[in-house]
Amino acid sequence: MAITLKNEDDIAQMRIAGRLGSEVLDYITPFVKPGITTGELDRLCHEYMTNVQGTIPAPLNYQPPGYPPFPKAVCTSVNDVICHGIPGDKALKNGDALNIDVTVIKNGYYGDTSRMFIVGEGSIMAKRLVQTTYECMWLGIEQVRPGAHLGDIGYAIQKHAEGLGYSVVREYCGHGIGQVFHDDPQVLHYGRPGTGIELQAGMIFTIEPMINAGRRDIRTMPDQWTVKTKDRSLSAQWEHTILVTPTGYEVLTVSAGTPARPQIAAAATA
Repeated sequence: MAITLKNEDDIAQMRIAGRLGSEVLDYITPFVKPGITTGELDRLCHEYMTNVQGTIPAPLNYQPPGYPPFPKAVCTSVNDVICHGIPGDKALKNGDALNIDVTVIKNGYYGDTSRMFIVGEGSIMAKRLVQTTYECMWLGIEQVRPGAHLGDIGYAIQKHAEGLGYSVVREYCGHGIGQVFHDDPQVLHYGRPGTGIELQAGMIFTIEPMINAGRRDIRTMPDQWTVKTKDRSLSAQWEHTILVTPTGYEVLTVSAGTPARPQIAAAATA
């Protein structure tokens, strides 16, 4: 495993890319309403990236080995879709739980982030899952500092999710990022404290837990991208890109509209 430690120039560029990725989510937020299609949300995001920001949507035509090219600019995952949902003609309805996952490229650097949205008035169950997943992400982030281990992040996420009766998806994880979209290390959202590689200042990676209301088992759709819960239960995901600093961490994917850190994360470190 070859992990690249970022220098000050890299970090400055990653702050720019991260902010721009987050600003796409700020821009699209008021459009997330019942009746709009995920394809229209994708079109709006794509136009904003290219015409306003001068960024490149990293997912568009992205093709890992064994996969077809991803056909859209963002991922839109609704209800039982865990991740990599392809925007299309289906209209959002009141109560849907929607994840929009954005990755932009600016000056050769990748900014990767996602947020959850409740369309209209959501159910108590959906709101609770979305909030718990946000707390899980932040509990993972709060473990980040030099000398900590990747397993500390996964353990904090898994303990919180499973303690509230949810499950953690195992097949997908966070990842190193910089001038490469998906790089080492893999950041698992489950694990044991004190295991895995030791964190060092200059590492940059994503933390992006996928939490299911039911069982953790998945099923992949015939398009080879869309991943759903096997039991058709709701799923939620949040994502930030994180820099390991000499004294802790810095969240790089922040902008004016970024939701605040939940109180539970602060309490967990007290």
